[in-house]
Amino acid sequence: MSKNLIITIDGPAGSGKSTTAKLVARKLGYLYIDTGAMYRAMALKTLQQGIDPKDKDVVAELVGKTKIELKQQKDALRVYLDGTDVTAKLRLPEVTKAVTPVCQVSRVRQVLVEQQQRIGLNGGVVMEGRDIGTVVFPQAGLKIFLDASLEERAKRRHSELKAQGVEISPEQLKEQMAQRDREDVDRDQAPLKKAEGAILIDTTGLAIEQQVDKIVNLAKSLSAEGKND
Repeated sequence: MSKNLIITIDGPAGSGKSTTAKLVARKLGYLYIDTGAMYRAMALKTLQQGIDPKDKDVVAELVGKTKIELKQQKDALRVYLDGTDVTAKLRLPEVTKAVTPVCQVSRVRQVLVEQQQRIGLNGGVVMEGRDIGTVVFPQAGLKIFLDASLEERAKRRHSELKAQGVEISPEQLKEQMAQRDREDVDRDQAPLKKAEGAILIDTTGLAIEQQVDKIVNLAKSLSAEGKND
């Protein structure tokens, strides 16, 4: 199979982007990039520094002093913030609350999007987030938009947090995710939306293996078409 495809997977929180993208990349032998983790790492740093995530000027200055690295270790992607592995902290509720205002800072988006474009420039990547098919790689060979009902997405995220020892009521988590959805869709900077030409996959009733197979088959089909051109 050709290694030059850029595959983008966008969608709201809890739609299955991360797990699906990891498995798709593994099956295709591609590099997996979790762009949302980069923004979460930036949000975490504001909290660690005692900075208000809504203070755009200070956050814009901070991103220039921040080093975010994604490292593949065995079957897991680890996120390093200024040299420290912060992977386990990125899904904490306080980070989730802080990430939206951080994402709205133009300088933050500029710096991180440039990094993402450099990583995926030569293809052979599966990149997931909320604006990958619309902003980062609108020219991607395969663009996917994953979605699921709010109830299903909240249930998935609750299970993830519970496994990490984080206690939060399902109702509170559902409201947080609904609020995040509204903020992502309504934001001025790169709002969450289905990219032009993207294929919508509703994951509500699908097992992870089913959605992974759908994307892998699409990628293989496109790769075969490319070889025949």
